[in-house]
Amino acid sequence: METQIRIAGIEKESIVDGPGIRYVVFAQGCKHNCPGCHNPETHSFQGGRMVDIDAILKQIESNPLLDGITLSGGEPFEQAEGLAELAKRVKQKGLQVVTYTGYTYEEILNKSSIMAGWDRLLQYTDILVDGRFEAEKRNLLLKFRGSDNQRMIEL
Repeated sequence: METQIRIAGIEKESIVDGPGIRYVVFAQGCKHNCPGCHNPETHSFQGGRMVDIDAILKQIESNPLLDGITLSGGEPFEQAEGLAELAKRVKQKGLQVVTYTGYTYEEILNKSSIMAGWDRLLQYTDILVDGRFEAEKRNLLLKFRGSDNQRMIEL
């Protein structure tokens, strides 16, 4: 049986969602509902569409210019099992994985033993951009982040 994930959309080539040229998967579904969120259409857990990760991998393989993928959202950790499988298979191809999350790294570590797939998604992530977007801390000068509280953590 193929692994499926619910996505809001895909950006096949991006230079603003992590280092280099990225294939960006926008996960559908987010509980954070941060005021001022850049992607509020991704919040509903019923929205978007279901996609086989094999179809995503075929698109990634067809572009030799990619440096890696970025898992954004929505909240990737709400679909950690499916996205961990995608991340694992992308890393097997020698590409880098960046994961954006509204959770802090510490929250993920604390919950990873009880939340399905959280430890695996973290394991296959090279760079974690963590923390909820905070509109009052918005900073347009930050690279790959929206607010000063968010961190880029190399794992």
